[in-house]
Amino acid sequence: MNSPRDKFPTDDHGWAELLPEHQATPALSGSHRVPWAVIGAGLTGLACARRLAQLHPDDEILLLDARRVGQAASGRNSGFVVAFSHFPGGVVASQIDNYRRVNRINQAGLELLSQQVAQYEIDCQWRREGFIHTAAGEAALREQQHFLQYLDVMEARYEVLDQAALCERLGTSHYRAGVHIADGALVQPAALVRGLAATLPANVRLHENSPVYSLAQGKPLDLELAGADVRADRVILATNFEATSLGFLRSRIVGSTLAGSFTRVLTPAELASLGSLSEWGAISLHNGGATLRLTSDHRLSIRNTAEYHGSVLLTDEQLARRQAIHRAAFEQRFPQLAQVPFEYGWSGVEGITRNGTNFFGQQRNNVFLAGGYNGSGVSRGTAFGTAIADYASGETSQTVSDCLASAPARWMPPRPFLDIAAFFIVRSRFRDVGLDR
Repeated sequence: MNSPRDKFPTDDHGWAELLPEHQATPALSGSHRVPWAVIGAGLTGLACARRLAQLHPDDEILLLDARRVGQAASGRNSGFVVAFSHFPGGVVASQIDNYRRVNRINQAGLELLSQQVAQYEIDCQWRREGFIHTAAGEAALREQQHFLQYLDVMEARYEVLDQAALCERLGTSHYRAGVHIADGALVQPAALVRGLAATLPANVRLHENSPVYSLAQGKPLDLELAGADVRADRVILATNFEATSLGFLRSRIVGSTLAGSFTRVLTPAELASLGSLSEWGAISLHNGGATLRLTSDHRLSIRNTAEYHGSVLLTDEQLARRQAIHRAAFEQRFPQLAQVPFEYGWSGVEGITRNGTNFFGQQRNNVFLAGGYNGSGVSRGTAFGTAIADYASGETSQTVSDCLASAPARWMPPRPFLDIAAFFIVRSRFRDVGLDR
């Protein structure tokens, strides 16, 4: 049997590096018999465990994660909590109901997180004032017109920004146009998931550094771990693309590896050069463009690489090479900050499908799964996690119905052809990216 680190590699990079040291819960050991086991303690698993605990207050909910909380994708994204997904290209009349369905899911997750951050007083730099979609090159400028038509159909509140308005707010003249969407939130993602984990109901038992190696069908279901075994009546998988390691979603989902960098804390003079907003998020209207944040603790972050890398994190040497790409894009946008060094870098893996769909429902007898968010997992993963708990418990809701309506994922070929197909799927995101990279 492989060691946990071999099968579920990680590193200490990401947003968690900006936080105090986290004391992980003990790894699971021994034999256990439980009504419910949730595998994966990211946003989906945390939401699922919380909801199961509410629905079944007398049941023990076992929540298992292969890593420490905040080390996987839920703590390595750029911290955008979307209310309105971006569907590239012009509005397709036959897809309008689908757009609305996806956005209902997003908004359900956004509301849940908003309530939980307030209720449990989670210190995670939560800022619900929306964010800006930007365009610098011709492809992104054309996409802005499609995006505005879509926002009108969705009846979203937004403000169109020209180059001067963007420069005044962001401190860069790089972008020629943009759209500020009023709803949506920015967050420190690792602080969010840590806060959600720390405030779980009493009947949820979280064990970090507890990877599940196999899941055998039966009554009850058998879970094999290193130094532990679990027998559970029902199991919910909240492992996103890593569900393939347990035999689920093979040839349906792969991991795309993204990388980003943080500057050191900016000085007051440097902050003053960044326009009128004390905190902001900017996400490119080009699907392969850069994502930027000015955080409330006065750092700039930039993420502008995405690649197929075998669904794993970059090594430190590989990350250092990607940071040269981050550096060029950073100085192109903020020449006045060319002297400001990067202090941290990170990589993370997102689950992607060929047709941008999600997964929700029962996979086998008493095995349920939610995942596959194609880079929009903060709000959507929260909604999916809550809804899969409802669904597995026999409950119904609008969100359950919306999640069940996700289109089937298109097939991907087996390895080694999968690696080739995934490489080209990810690379296609950067077609005509130009100045928006």
